[in-house]
Amino acid sequence: MRYGQSLAKIFVTIAAFMCLSTVTAAEGKEDPFKGKLFAPNVILENQAELGLSKEQFTAIRAAVVEVQSNVAEHEWDLREAYVAMMSELDERPIDEDKVLGHVATALLAENEVKKYQVAMLIQLRNLLTDEQIAYLESKNGN
Repeated sequence: MRYGQSLAKIFVTIAAFMCLSTVTAAEGKEDPFKGKLFAPNVILENQAELGLSKEQFTAIRAAVVEVQSNVAEHEWDLREAYVAMMSELDERPIDEDKVLGHVATALLAENEVKKYQVAMLIQLRNLLTDEQIAYLESKNGN
């Protein structure tokens, strides 16, 4: 079971990374939101140039904290589904329906995480002025 535990740790690490990273397209395609939505780290790295107000900074922080707490719940669901799936893969014969059920549960949790991420990115964009958006767009080469 040591192999399964190692894979579980890798899976949880990858899931956590996905939750903290910006939403990007799958399979190496360009970020579909590039120049339209901005990750909190991009906004905060340019905080001085953007002239973020205290209210904007506080609202950005609140949005990030909220999404992190919502994502944490789904990370637990993702981990539970993965552990259950790994357990099923140790069985002989493997019950395909059970494994696919766990995969479906994991994908639902992952989808919820992505929805929270996109919602946060939209909230952040709505906090910015037109001038701030234009500055960030110019930084992205748009």
